[in-house]
Amino acid sequence: MITRRQVVAGAGAAFAALGIGPAFAQSGQGRLSIQPSGEFRPIPIAIPPFVPGGPGDGDVANGISQVITNNLKRSGLFLPIDPSAFIERITNFDAVPQFASWKQINADVLVTGRATRQGDGRLKVEFRLWSVASGQQLAGQQYVTAPEYWRRIAHIISDQIYTQGTGEKGYFDSRVVFVDESGPSERRVKRLALMDQDGANVRYLTRGADLVLTPRFSPSSQDITYMEFGQGDPKVYLFNIETGQREIVGNFPGMSFSPRFSPDGQRIIMSLQQGGNSNLFVMDLRSRTTTRLTDTPAIDTSPSYSPDGSQICFESDRGGKPQIYVMPASGGQAQRISFGNGSYSTPVWSPRGDYIAFTKQGEGQFSIGVMKTDGSGERILTAGFHNEGPTFAPNGRVLMFFRDPGGNAGPSLYTIDVSGRFEQKVPTPGYASDPAWSPLLS
Repeated sequence: MITRRQVVAGAGAAFAALGIGPAFAQSGQGRLSIQPSGEFRPIPIAIPPFVPGGPGDGDVANGISQVITNNLKRSGLFLPIDPSAFIERITNFDAVPQFASWKQINADVLVTGRATRQGDGRLKVEFRLWSVASGQQLAGQQYVTAPEYWRRIAHIISDQIYTQGTGEKGYFDSRVVFVDESGPSERRVKRLALMDQDGANVRYLTRGADLVLTPRFSPSSQDITYMEFGQGDPKVYLFNIETGQREIVGNFPGMSFSPRFSPDGQRIIMSLQQGGNSNLFVMDLRSRTTTRLTDTPAIDTSPSYSPDGSQICFESDRGGKPQIYVMPASGGQAQRISFGNGSYSTPVWSPRGDYIAFTKQGEGQFSIGVMKTDGSGERILTAGFHNEGPTFAPNGRVLMFFRDPGGNAGPSLYTIDVSGRFEQKVPTPGYASDPAWSPLLS
């Protein structure tokens, strides 16, 4: 995978950015707010097709503007205006737009861009972000890269626009690893697969000969960890998604479940079954030493680190039915934080550190929700049958999960904002489950 530094090699800031601030509101722009009535008003944004720099650049130019439009629309925080409403046609990237024409169609902000294949074969992409009300340029950048990375450029530009509009980090230049499922329900083939966060560029990482479960990204490398049920006991693997190399983390007696990396990528925490119980263990990937964290006559599983690595949340039935607990990452006294009706599972800590997401089962429904890290403020984001396995986008604003309607059908991936808005299906080639969101690509 090419790095962001390689993508933007030789580029840098191309244009003076006037009035740059953490949000459009600083220049009188943007209506990203919840009104007293509860009405949400996204930011109206105009994204005309990028200008082709040469005769053969039209497809890439249009593709970039379309990916940006789709990203911002899917976030729910922006409202791309229908191009059929545009009065001005942008044909000269270097000319100042006619802002009166964009005011007339109620655009708050305007994106203009150009894509040019250079003499050395590389692609140069330029963009500007404009305040329609003030006529000021809010951001501007150019990128030079190999032509095949045009989609990454579109995601990086989307992230810049998102940050300008919301004051938060973007999440579009990221990937998702998931379990691709195919075949009839009684003979389902499960393969590890990787895709861009919008469902593009799907790659298969395993062949489907063995059952794979719970893939998770490393926060510091291009590695994932996952479980595989093959010959003999289930094994926990490390897999480098760039080289295709994999290695067994360790041989453990009994069953192992739910491996997940520490924030520094140096440890893996997991649940190991011993008899009828399972407890939490952590392995140092450098020394391969394993430390036991819990020792209870119960099932402790699905551990997840806080972003600073000081605590873990996990699922345990030590109180009679599965609930969420929090304890120091080194072990010690665990505190129960879930107290609602039903049972709680698959907790995961937000990258922001403010929420723990979970699956909740009760009254015939599987819900995806969030609560504060002390258990207060529980909110159900979506409910139905059968929702499971939340994973946070790298900015903590969006959750992805899977929904399986049962019967002969199979699971699909969905995203939803932490506000409970903008639920939508993520396109995948077939059935899909167990998503895990990567950090922003470096």
